[in-house]
Amino acid sequence: MKTIATSKTKARIFYGYIIVLASVLILVVMHGISSSFGVFFSPLQETFGWNRATISGATSVAFFLMGFFSTIAGRLTDRYGPRFTLGISAAILGVSYLLMSRIQSVWQLYLFYGLFVAMGNSGGDMALLPTVARWFVKRRSLMSSVVKVGTGIGMFVMPLVSAWLITRFDWRVAYVVLAGLALTVIFCFSRVLRRDPAQMGLRPYGGTQDSSVASQTAVGPDLTLRQVVRTRQFWTLSAVYFLIWYATQSAMIHIAPRGVDAGLSVSQAAKIVSLIGAASIVGRLTMGSAGDRVGTRKAVVLCLLVLTAAMIWLQFANAPWMLYVFAPVYGFAHGGSFAIVSPLLAELFGIRSHASNLGLLFFIGMSGGALGPIITGRIYDVSHSYQTAFMIMLAAAVTGLVLALTLRPVASRPAAPISG
Repeated sequence: MKTIATSKTKARIFYGYIIVLASVLILVVMHGISSSFGVFFSPLQETFGWNRATISGATSVAFFLMGFFSTIAGRLTDRYGPRFTLGISAAILGVSYLLMSRIQSVWQLYLFYGLFVAMGNSGGDMALLPTVARWFVKRRSLMSSVVKVGTGIGMFVMPLVSAWLITRFDWRVAYVVLAGLALTVIFCFSRVLRRDPAQMGLRPYGGTQDSSVASQTAVGPDLTLRQVVRTRQFWTLSAVYFLIWYATQSAMIHIAPRGVDAGLSVSQAAKIVSLIGAASIVGRLTMGSAGDRVGTRKAVVLCLLVLTAAMIWLQFANAPWMLYVFAPVYGFAHGGSFAIVSPLLAELFGIRSHASNLGLLFFIGMSGGALGPIITGRIYDVSHSYQTAFMIMLAAAVTGLVLALTLRPVASRPAAPISG
């Protein structure tokens, strides 16, 4: 009797929710460690005497290359599935962070972090978000945002863990611990993923009896990558996320050193980054729910309104308490805008080539994220002030908002046949 009851209980658990949970845990570690780089900023300066443009330049290279490798990771996911992509990511990240613990010169920072970490991190969203989009028709935006909550939790927890490791031991030991954590968690939890419900004889949540995943999950156009790049909407959306990432990556990398400039210790500055992560969780869940209710296009406009408000406040944030006020407002917008990018892309273009489409969008958007930190760092090194850099970040947010207001649905067209 107990066995029968257990079987019935298991039958009521939709496997897509297991995939969501595994995805959350993967992103807690993967993106949490990546978001902790600002905590290592001051220790690297103290150890090597490098200026801020030099150190933030490594994150710019990493962000740009992560966008480039996302196009490859997206195609790998479409072809081989998420477990293959994340298995490679786990191995690369484990080795990358281990090598980071041994750096002695600038070229090693740029090679180990700028190149290797970028390669490893590119597999995260490219494997997980398209997989979740295939498993859910209803609640797609909400489930995508729940997955991205993993990034928010990571942004909250991992900077504190990194700061504790640095304080208790040193930054080199911290990277060794983070290397082992990345390798173990990402690889183990990626093993439970399945590319789509058909592999398990299931259909997507909210789907029909139709066995075709594409027909069940597409609620509008279902375009190939070649068709997508011929639309005005794709390039408008790409420009929006180019500007979002310019502003958000600049803030994420430089908010901790800005806090140190304002009189905070490294540990106290890490709390600002963690507060951003905590607020981003609220933003991800709120905007994910809003995307399902009012549409993802309206949700991204709301995110940009909040981001603009945060950037206006940042222009006057000269005291530590003002940075603590900035963090939750900015964190809400940061989390929300990242959470809805995948369902927004699916809403506009369908999911037939979703991972490939998302990879190209990430490449373009992350190019903005690559430019932001290094330009911000260079402006500070020249002027010894963030004032001009923060004004540019505000301009990026406002321009992105204006462009987002012009987004319109794509005219439906027949889905392209699947070759092979």
